[in-house]
Amino acid sequence: MKALLVMAVLLGGGMAQVRAQASFAVASIRPSAQQVQFESDGETKVRPGAVKMRDVTIQTCIKWAYGVQRAQVLGPGLLTSEKYDIEAKAEGPASEDEMKVMMRALLTERFALAFHREKKELRSFALEVAKGGPKMGAAFKQATSDETPLRQNSAMGTTARALTMQEFADFLSGPTEKPVVDKTGLAGRWDFAFDFSKYMTDPPKGLDDFLLVLNSTLQGELGLKLEPEKDVVDVMVVDKVQKASAN
Repeated sequence: MKALLVMAVLLGGGMAQVRAQASFAVASIRPSAQQVQFESDGETKVRPGAVKMRDVTIQTCIKWAYGVQRAQVLGPGLLTSEKYDIEAKAEGPASEDEMKVMMRALLTERFALAFHREKKELRSFALEVAKGGPKMGAAFKQATSDETPLRQNSAMGTTARALTMQEFADFLSGPTEKPVVDKTGLAGRWDFAFDFSKYMTDPPKGLDDFLLVLNSTLQGELGLKLEPEKDVVDVMVVDKVQKASAN
């Protein structure tokens, strides 16, 4: 049980042409009512003209709105200490990219978010194909065109549907606490699943132990690996942020 809890805790963009509509018509922001199990970034569901977030931090909202990874957002503890449930609707039909722009406005209006950009050399990872190639099969295959993107954690692993490798890299940047860049060369969208169970004898004692287990799992289950490197990356340095203003 201890191993399950430790792994659960550790697991835990480009902008299209935007219409004149730049803000949500209505938005509700409340303290999180319930934790989303095994997900450090809570849950975000998007449908045309509306977005619903549960148990998300301010940092999670920034990541979604600006298409950045966790390691690219630098700032005070408030970015991750408070969790919210957010429901927001556009005035009419709107794409996900358009609503990301609206979320940027919401962050400014309701959280007083202000930041500047810098370039910073950071230790990072490249997501690459391991020696022997990707392990194609029932647990790792090309997604069909009618699948809806989905990713869900369990206590000991992850299941994904219709994810690009860069989206997978973005997810891995959370538990690894470093930028992750897709260098697999695997185009399109993919279904895959992996489980840590047979690669772990004892609960990880920290991030280094977890990274060893994660890399062993990726290589053993998917034929992928994380290769350490250094990269100069764009970071957002948060100058000001506050708890959400009242609805």
